[in-house]
Amino acid sequence: MTINQDSGRRPVLRSDRAAIAGGQRGSRAQGDAVARNDAAAGSRAAIAQISPRPDADNAALSPAPRTDLFENPQLASMAARALTYLNAGIPVHLRGPAGTGKTTMAMQLAARLGRPVVLLTGDDGLTAAHLVGREIGTKSRQVVDRYVHSVRRVETETSSMWCDAVLAQAVVEGLTFVYDEFTRSPPQANNPLLSVVEERILIFPAGSRKERLVHAHPEFRAILTSNPEEYAGVSRPQDALLDRLITFDLDDYDRETEIGIVSNRTGLAYAEAGVIVDLVRGVRRWPKAHHPPSMRSAIMIARIVARELITPSVDDPRFVRLCLDVLAAKAKPTDRDDRDRFAATLLRLMNNHCPAGAIDGG
Repeated sequence: MTINQDSGRRPVLRSDRAAIAGGQRGSRAQGDAVARNDAAAGSRAAIAQISPRPDADNAALSPAPRTDLFENPQLASMAARALTYLNAGIPVHLRGPAGTGKTTMAMQLAARLGRPVVLLTGDDGLTAAHLVGREIGTKSRQVVDRYVHSVRRVETETSSMWCDAVLAQAVVEGLTFVYDEFTRSPPQANNPLLSVVEERILIFPAGSRKERLVHAHPEFRAILTSNPEEYAGVSRPQDALLDRLITFDLDDYDRETEIGIVSNRTGLAYAEAGVIVDLVRGVRRWPKAHHPPSMRSAIMIARIVARELITPSVDDPRFVRLCLDVLAAKAKPTDRDDRDRFAATLLRLMNNHCPAGAIDGG
């Protein structure tokens, strides 16, 4: 509190307003609210100053379960088990290479839980603050009292402001937290998850948030996805975190499941989709493939085949060129000789899996 002697002789009116410019960091937005002291002869002006403005609330999604997804006994069993574990409050971890449908399954599970969803995608620049929250600035409030014409009393109160991040929002409000590709984030960034998935308690760092410890809402659920550790840009997750999750590996779909998914996603007939899936699975098993193609490659080829009315056979040069463009890029060799050898191997695989008359049963 500071007391200044005012040498001014002008009478002080009750309608006077004092505009106080605070020295807080950043820009200051002056409020227009005035609090008056009825017992005093002078006027009291209260000005709220905020810097910077609070971030917008984290938007939660409300997805509806999709009805256009392929489902067979293998996928139905996996989804039913995952929902059982989630309803018991145990987080589920979907692990598999790119193109196996991890994110699609995670969002479908979240939709079937029937709660709003917040989504976070892992990145090597993430920190714990991106999960929990952070201090976003300060708020200043000044009150000016003029009891007599020669005395001015100024009271200043400054406080910090806090903004919850997606994990904190999900814990507090009972939302479903989908953390896609969480192993792309540094392991230390995921430390807040340890207490959440084990004790259902979120501990906030020392700072300006009112509560330092929050118990998770009964409806809070967590679904995580990740790529295998050998993928570039992937960090090895903490054993302590993996031990608290139930993991499903999505890299062991059988042939019929892959054909069903590809046919469902592209509208291609089952037999034609089967020829493409067999070719991609053959390339995937080739030991010299640097980056084995996933089911996404089969979907890519099948979508173009369906759109352009291409025959999935080695006799159709458009199909041969399409497969070379898609699959040679997915398994990128190191030099020109290797590329030529890979192309020759791919043509042999096409002769095996996509021979003339394969679709007609020949």
